[in-house]
Amino acid sequence: LRGGVTAELRGIMNALFDTYLSAHAAPAFPTAEEQARMASGQLIPGAEAAALSDDRDGGQKRADILRGVFEAATRDAGTPTMGGAAPTVMIHVNQADLAADQGVGWIDGVEAPISLVSVKQALCAGGFQEILFGENNEVLALSTENRFFNRAQRRALAARDGGCTIPGCTIPAAWCEVHHVIPWYRGGKTTIDNGVLLCWYHHHTIDTSGWQIRMVRGKPEVRAPYCYDPTRTWRPAGEHRAGPPRSRQARPPGAYVPGNIAPGSRRGRPPAT
Repeated sequence: LRGGVTAELRGIMNALFDTYLSAHAAPAFPTAEEQARMASGQLIPGAEAAALSDDRDGGQKRADILRGVFEAATRDAGTPTMGGAAPTVMIHVNQADLAADQGVGWIDGVEAPISLVSVKQALCAGGFQEILFGENNEVLALSTENRFFNRAQRRALAARDGGCTIPGCTIPAAWCEVHHVIPWYRGGKTTIDNGVLLCWYHHHTIDTSGWQIRMVRGKPEVRAPYCYDPTRTWRPAGEHRAGPPRSRQARPPGAYVPGNIAPGSRRGRPPAT
């Protein structure tokens, strides 16, 4: 996809890209403690730390940012509808192929197939409906089960997570997808207690990047890859968001902080032994 843009639009796009690609981008709501550690250089904020496990080049990152903008526009209440429905991408996949983890999926209007990884991500984030076809390709049954997070649930998740759940990622809530922590194909429910916000990139790579997510009493916890946190300890996600009262205990010196490099580790490498 290629095209030209006006100088004004180019300026807007550059400002947007610079903001979310900046190595100095900080969490949206850092605590006073985090601000002090940033000022002293102890805490490396934002995308600088997230880059440890992010191998995308600049062009790929910009493409993912644009994808987030477009997806946010499709969910906006002011977006025009077609035939009474919001803009929707239809993806088709054979249920037997999906169960066997083989084959491909197809998007309406696009000739090239997509991988099952992309199909599963789309099903996790956007929901699905089962359609039973007969031998002559006639529709025999259409399921009505709700498999997608509605606007009210997204608002609640945005208030809890603030943006992408992966520490250091600066993508805002409006651009994120909702990830089923327990996958829908393993019986996971489409509820707030089983959903977290992830940007498209971290959602697409959640099964291969080494990041792990679990829910504890309704809040997400994350475990970083070994090169990021050698202790592989589960830690609360989104601590820079509004939540616990001011009376919460301060972290001990040297404790891991989301967005910081774990003590003893080096960028992209485990600590020396």
